[in-house]
Amino acid sequence: MASSSLKKHDSNSCWTPKQNKLFERALALYDKDTPERWQNVAKAVGGNKTAEEVKRHYDILLEDLRQIESGRVPLPNYKSLVTTTTNVDEEERLLKYLKLQ
Repeated sequence: MASSSLKKHDSNSCWTPKQNKLFERALALYDKDTPERWQNVAKAVGGNKTAEEVKRHYDILLEDLRQIESGRVPLPNYKSLVTTTTNVDEEERLLKYLKLQ
C-alpha cells in the first residue's frame, strides 16, 4: 500500500515498490515478538535501509491504517472514473431487463 505520507521524508528514505513488497513480507515473517525485529526487516528489505528507517516506515503505515479505518480517507469512486460507452450501454440493457421482470 503506497501512501502519500510515505513520501514526506527525505530522499534517503525513498521506498521502491519492490522494497515495499519485501517490507510487507518481512513484517509477516518477523512479528512483534521477534528479537531484533527491525534489524531483520531492514536486512530483508535491503537497499541500505536502517532499522530506524524501517521502524519509521512501519509507524507511518500504522498511522495510514488508523486514518483509513477511522473513515478519514474516502474510498475512491472507481465506477465514475472509468465510464465508457460500453459500460453505459450494458447498464441500460440491464435496467431494461430488470423492468421487464
